[in-house]
Amino acid sequence: MEVTTPWTAQRLRAAVDEFLAAHDPRSMPAAAFLGARYDAGLAWVHFPPGRGGLGASRDLQPAVDAGFEAAGAPQHNHTLHTIGLGMGAPTVLTFGTDAQRDRWLRPLWTGEEVWCQLFSEPGAGSDLAALSTRAVYDQDTGEWVVNGQKVWTSIAHEADWAMLVTRTDPDVPKHRGLTYFVCDMHAPGVEVRPLRQATGEAEFNEVFLTDVRIPDAHRLGAVGEGWQVATGTLMNERVAIGALPIPREGGVIGALMDLWRQRPELRTPGLHDAVLRAWVDAEALRLTAERLRQQLVAGQPGPEGSAAKLLFGTVNQHLTGLALELLGQEGLGYDDWTFRRPDLHSEGAAEHRPFGFHYLRARGNSIEGGTTEVQRNIIAERVLGLPPEIRTDKNVPWKDLPR
Repeated sequence: MEVTTPWTAQRLRAAVDEFLAAHDPRSMPAAAFLGARYDAGLAWVHFPPGRGGLGASRDLQPAVDAGFEAAGAPQHNHTLHTIGLGMGAPTVLTFGTDAQRDRWLRPLWTGEEVWCQLFSEPGAGSDLAALSTRAVYDQDTGEWVVNGQKVWTSIAHEADWAMLVTRTDPDVPKHRGLTYFVCDMHAPGVEVRPLRQATGEAEFNEVFLTDVRIPDAHRLGAVGEGWQVATGTLMNERVAIGALPIPREGGVIGALMDLWRQRPELRTPGLHDAVLRAWVDAEALRLTAERLRQQLVAGQPGPEGSAAKLLFGTVNQHLTGLALELLGQEGLGYDDWTFRRPDLHSEGAAEHRPFGFHYLRARGNSIEGGTTEVQRNIIAERVLGLPPEIRTDKNVPWKDLPR
């Protein structure tokens, strides 16, 4: 019987060095380099062999990423690819067929295909299971015909593929009549309309689906079991938002501390105490995220991701507000900054964003990925075991619910 030596951080660092010796990131196009990295199993090391991984422990990923970063290897643009990498890939891996994994995982990793998430609707935001976008099966063609409207879809204007949840059976309770698809965003009948937000960007969109045809081969999971697939996506989304690996004094807290140290004339006794408390909160968030990532080593994300996501939104909003308190009217300057889409594979191409931008953008942290109120309900019911809210619509067919 063949005995396989377990992967260790040392073995993985050696594998990265060996890979880099054969693949010079300075002489290869970014997509080609990332593709070779996927083929070598050095993309998501905890994924199975042949799917961009080595079947190693998830907690060994930082050792691989650090080696590539030190070599100046191409990095993903998180503005464009967080949804695909953090939510699309684990959903396809968990619920997809082998053919679907073959088709979507590699170009998702290389950045050649951008993904978005068609979940929320004008009448189904926090209550996602109430969605009404309809998918009807066409027996003659083997396709599903989809009609409906989605909203708050980040990166839809850039996306090639979308994770789409639809209603396929209106005669059963709302959680049971849903089916999950991967939708081609370039298909006929898909219309994307950008929505301008407070920052001045049009980062998210409303999407109209009119007689959009989706092959049954693009269905993830069984018909009527879309809620289970969607729940898996949402759990990964909350981890992607709330459990990013950020170094100590990284991100907004790092910029705030630089400001505090470099501009002593901005300090007041009251703000001194506030900045110290903010540093402690940011460090608690960093450690909470680290603990959650360690828990993920043992399996799939659970409701604990809601706590990380909730804490991230609360702390980020507090930090950006505190920065504006320090700067006063100086922090509101905004006219000299222009948004430019960064290069597809260059993480460092995004230009400096002032605190005014971060303050406005942070308002969305308590909405995206599930509202603060929804996260508190999940934590109360599924983490703390408190009695659930009374729900009168649980066993009522969706078609009979008021909308």
